[in-house]
Amino acid sequence: MADPTVRGMPIDLRSDTVTRPTAGMREAMATAEVGDDVYGEDPTVNALESEVAALFGHEAALFCPTGSMANQIALQVLVPPGGELLCDADAHVVTYEMGAAAAYGGITSRTWPAVGADIDPDGVAGMIRPDGYWAVPTRAIAVEQTHNRGGGGVIPLDTLRELRRVADAAQSALHCDGARIWHAHVADGVPLATYGALFDTLSVCLSKGLGAPVGSLVVGTADKIEQARLVRKRMGGGMRQAGILAAAGRYALTHHVDRLAEDHAKAARLAEAITPYGVLAAPVRTNLVPLDLTKAPMDAHALAAAARAEGVLISVLGPRTARLVTHLDVTNAAIDRAATILPRILRA
Repeated sequence: MADPTVRGMPIDLRSDTVTRPTAGMREAMATAEVGDDVYGEDPTVNALESEVAALFGHEAALFCPTGSMANQIALQVLVPPGGELLCDADAHVVTYEMGAAAAYGGITSRTWPAVGADIDPDGVAGMIRPDGYWAVPTRAIAVEQTHNRGGGGVIPLDTLRELRRVADAAQSALHCDGARIWHAHVADGVPLATYGALFDTLSVCLSKGLGAPVGSLVVGTADKIEQARLVRKRMGGGMRQAGILAAAGRYALTHHVDRLAEDHAKAARLAEAITPYGVLAAPVRTNLVPLDLTKAPMDAHALAAAARAEGVLISVLGPRTARLVTHLDVTNAAIDRAATILPRILRA
């Protein structure tokens, strides 16, 4: 990997989706055995699906092009048209997925106030609407692990267990947007199968943090995944020789999960560097460093422009909010340089 501090390349802290396949991953893709996945005949896709299902203790999984598609397929499997989804106000499924739950699934949504990973199960329970009285019945609850707009926060296992009890009592489904569940697994040491046992469906991403160029999976029971396969086809997500992509995912699962601890450590170093300037929005648990510039002398766009001018790219989430993300393609030397540049800008 080229070191950006040596070649003058930008230090890209915008997202962990900007990573490029490693040499080993490219080799795995080039040599992948393939077939027609719409016919169920791609052996590498089939192997990836079986592997991921087993990791989470579920019966089956379905390979999808994107995380948004995987989420929306899962929600359509769980919530019939006219049914209701509950989630937090900053959840990816209602913030960054273009209203797909309503547009494609006929799903209505209600949200609790955005608190990231800090969820009150009793408050969620109080929002659930049962069948009858012409009300829109709550059919599913969705949570995000780790939480993107919540600064990479990890929902505690005890909270998830309480939410499972809430969902069971209401006869509602529980879905996990697990785009970065690998980070939670590494941060808290919770086995993936323990997470899997709590949810009716999960979506898990291979291109956030794990370094694959594309791909997410829906995980669930065999019956649910059969339904999911039909919804995927309806949404245009049926792929042919997709084993080339699935091979990247299999390589990532073998080589890039445990190393996420390195990204967490790099994020902690960035957080330590900027803590004296009062802009850290929340404690850093994983690879996301959330910034709150409410009391800073500059807004998020000004900070991003100043950082870009010095070769550091950051993500603007709002007028006074921004984010730094560490990942596979950010070296320790790049982190050292960013940890010098950003404080200098904040001091100005």
